[in-house]
Amino acid sequence: MAALKTVVNGASAAGLVLASGLAWAAGQYGPGAGDTEIKIGNTVPYSGPASAYGTFGRSEAGYFTMINEQGGINGRRINFISRDDSYSPPKTVEQVRKLVEEDQVLLMFSTLGTPPNTAIQGYLNDNKVPHLFIASGADKWNDPKHFPWTMPWSPSYRIEARIFARYILNDMPQAKIGVLYQNDDFGKDYLIGLREGLGDKAGKLIVATQSYETTDATADSQIVALQGSGADVLLTAAIPKFAAQTIRKVYDIGWKPTQFLSYVSNSVGAVMKPAGPEKGVGIISGAFDKDPTDPQWQGTPEYQDWLDWMKKYNPSGNLADALTVDAYGRAQTIVAVLKACGDNLTRENVMKQAASIHDLKLPMVLPGITISTSADDYAPMKQMQLQKFDGNTWKLFGTVMSGAGS
Repeated sequence: MAALKTVVNGASAAGLVLASGLAWAAGQYGPGAGDTEIKIGNTVPYSGPASAYGTFGRSEAGYFTMINEQGGINGRRINFISRDDSYSPPKTVEQVRKLVEEDQVLLMFSTLGTPPNTAIQGYLNDNKVPHLFIASGADKWNDPKHFPWTMPWSPSYRIEARIFARYILNDMPQAKIGVLYQNDDFGKDYLIGLREGLGDKAGKLIVATQSYETTDATADSQIVALQGSGADVLLTAAIPKFAAQTIRKVYDIGWKPTQFLSYVSNSVGAVMKPAGPEKGVGIISGAFDKDPTDPQWQGTPEYQDWLDWMKKYNPSGNLADALTVDAYGRAQTIVAVLKACGDNLTRENVMKQAASIHDLKLPMVLPGITISTSADDYAPMKQMQLQKFDGNTWKLFGTVMSGAGS
């Protein structure tokens, strides 16, 4: 199997230099692909409790518009069809069926959320439709043996939780940890990873856990209960709405635990500012992307390329929203895979190329973190770096760490 080895030096499609070394037979197409077009399907919550993630779809649409203006992928225009599922699994199933059966998309890309992706994973695998670079860090997506058509993109939630655990063991070995988590695979992965990372000390250090449902109005009562447990460390595994509420509530009740926050909710624009930036000072989170509010990146060519793209192709996007950076990287990755497919745009070859990425370097991913996949390991990224919020931006500290393994 030929490896896809790519270095991306900016937003320009010209920066996607591919070295597959294979000569493709012309015009081998699956559904949704042809001589002039590639159809890509997507679901994202433009409405509902997770609507902050709607920026994923808008950002990805903007990136594909840029690619189309630059000539498309090997001369083919991307037709990106993105639909609102409101973070509701039944709606996700309905929309994905339409995209596959009526719109005849070649693949599904960056479908968002752990519960929505859980609802469609079996259907897409049964129908052999690529389910690529999904916007969820649940550990279960890396399972090529049982689900060979599903592939994640970002580090798993368990990886981040293990890294948090390593920090706690090193820096606060007497911690009393409370956990607020979403009551599904997303939140439970943080509990699993935390326990894995703490090892035989988990039973002693974790003193309380509280869950919430996405249909809840707030998680305020859970926060009060966690404070009452005597916890002096709080891990919050929540989507943006509940993350912002938690930051506010912890501050407003005068509780001062050391806080750890899931990377899916550490956007300055979407969470920290709405929560009240002064209320989030000192919170620790994981990072794999360059935060757009961090001044250290703002003089670099990579940041300038991203900024130029935002202004022209994603003008409604918030320049302080790290979710736009995440979407930017996902879009660059799928473009690299499709370029590597050449004229063989079958679903089988899309998966073959997606599982053949070697040291893909993306301009807005942190230095030292690359993307690699193989036929028996679908997890593209396994490293993160810790960062701390100072009231204005996230400040990286320590070194890039791996959270792979249990």
